[in-house]
Amino acid sequence: MNLQTQIPLKPLKYNQIDYNSTVLLLGSCFSENISEKFNYFKFQSTVNPFGILFHPLAIEHLITRVINKDYYSEDDLYFYNEQWFCLDAHSKLNKTSKDELLSVLNSQIDETLDNLVNASHVIITLGTSWVYRHIESDKVVANCHKLPQKQFLKELGSVDTITESLQAIIALVKSVNPEVSFLFTVSPVRHIKDGFIENTQSKAHLIAAIHNVVEPRNSLYYFPSYEIMMDELRDYRFYNADMLHPNEVAIDYIWGKFKTVWLLADALQTLDKIAAIQAKKAHRPFNSNSEAHQKFLSKLQLEMEDVCAKFPHISF
Repeated sequence: MNLQTQIPLKPLKYNQIDYNSTVLLLGSCFSENISEKFNYFKFQSTVNPFGILFHPLAIEHLITRVINKDYYSEDDLYFYNEQWFCLDAHSKLNKTSKDELLSVLNSQIDETLDNLVNASHVIITLGTSWVYRHIESDKVVANCHKLPQKQFLKELGSVDTITESLQAIIALVKSVNPEVSFLFTVSPVRHIKDGFIENTQSKAHLIAAIHNVVEPRNSLYYFPSYEIMMDELRDYRFYNADMLHPNEVAIDYIWGKFKTVWLLADALQTLDKIAAIQAKKAHRPFNSNSEAHQKFLSKLQLEMEDVCAKFPHISF
């Protein structure tokens, strides 16, 4: 008896990820979840240099500034609740010093440009079509930083608007890195604060827009993270206590599906070796001075050295 409907997935024929790939992940908090997997298994990856970005217009604006080397000035900063912040960036970058924030923002522009130029893959996870427009500046923001709601107008990005934004992102990145592969996905996190119906409409706009630009022959791909969560994991036991965010079981499940599609066979073998090493590193002995444990550590050291010799970027 089959108690679950499965989304049919098969490995890609081209442009898969291995341990020589360099991956840049941008977008919602689900990007952070997948990035944690890349980090644990020692892939070369960078995630959200400007913090979590929920909607495509924020990502487009960021990439435009980065590629144009449009550095931030004091005019781009705001002060509220005893902190300096930028409406283009997540609150994790906030600082108590204006100069420190400017330094961080502008160094991130340089680092992100380097990431874009050298990335083999850019993975973009979109969270919502809803955006907030700052009334004073008439600009769509990446984050409201808990400013009073009356300072913003809430808008729903149309399918056409999001499609144009994604096309701009692709064109901008390919202007500095023609060989890059794009992978788009939609976050399975539900934005219920927008409303149940509004969240569904928002996700629908994202999915429709992404499929307007996806074209595998041009290295533009889609991975069904949202569909896996909604269909294969349609049970609240796969959510955190807030009943909105996928829990570790769900993230592990979606990562497992991702691996089968996006990782080369050789990369999967290396991943298994690294997983074994990570598990052994987490081992806590009864007697750390015992002869048996010292032999265990010596063997583990040889295993780590073997992996590092093949992939110099890896360190344990």
